[in-house]
Amino acid sequence: MAHITACDGVKLFYEETGAGSPVIFVHEFAGDSRSWEPQIRYFSRRYRCITFNARGYPPSDVPDDPGMYSQDIARDDIRAVLDGLDIESAHIVGLSMGGFATLHFGLNYPERANSLVVAGVGYGAGEQARMRFEKETVEAANRIEAETMAEFGKIYAVGPTRVQFQNKDPRGWQEFKIQFCDHSSKGSADTMRGVQRLRPSLYDLEDSMKELVVPTLIINGDEDEPCLDVGLFMKRTITSSALVLFPQTGHACNLEEPDLFNQFCENFFHQVEIGRWRLRDPRSITSGILSKGDD
Repeated sequence: MAHITACDGVKLFYEETGAGSPVIFVHEFAGDSRSWEPQIRYFSRRYRCITFNARGYPPSDVPDDPGMYSQDIARDDIRAVLDGLDIESAHIVGLSMGGFATLHFGLNYPERANSLVVAGVGYGAGEQARMRFEKETVEAANRIEAETMAEFGKIYAVGPTRVQFQNKDPRGWQEFKIQFCDHSSKGSADTMRGVQRLRPSLYDLEDSMKELVVPTLIINGDEDEPCLDVGLFMKRTITSSALVLFPQTGHACNLEEPDLFNQFCENFFHQVEIGRWRLRDPRSITSGILSKGDD
């Protein structure tokens, strides 16, 4: 079982499959490295695919200190994986919590990212949504500690943005639920409090996102309500980005629609690698049809 040691001594479990240009997959709160199996099976035929478990997700270490969980630490753990495997730069693919870490990685270490796939990102942005999000994360962490993940996971797995997966692919959803319920209660609670609850709103990162020129693909399900408006905001703010919406799809878009997810990512990687991914033409940034629409 392979591990990489982060800068603070935490050991991160990882797996790698295939050869070629490296792709790092960063999982969501409800997932782990196993959540990327439909992508690894596909992309490892042409790429060097690396998955890892975030801290708090065995067989990675579960730090006792709650202060060892934060958005900045999650971002830097991606860098630790690259450094530990002597990878100069890679395509970085993240979903939800992993998508936030991926975006922060691109903002802070753009020279280490060949491209960014930011999927299922947005919940907790906006002033009103922020207050609700903080309340829900505290409640979730408390329930995880009181009920354990074995019980809390059953409720979380049928949330408003998860039922699409359950309805579409009951077998796949059942596997997802079993894996989720098997997570560490302590690691999940501390991740919820330290990484999820305290991460900055994406709207506070607007100036930084305007400067981002790393090729970025934003992917959301069209029934992942908390992410829709934020996805549009990111598209309008990041001039190197494109936005994709999957129809009748919730939060776990890579598992719900693996073929679509793989198709769009593969085309994106190819466009980047041949130098055909372009910044948005400034002439297109307008509310008008025939002119800039300033009047």
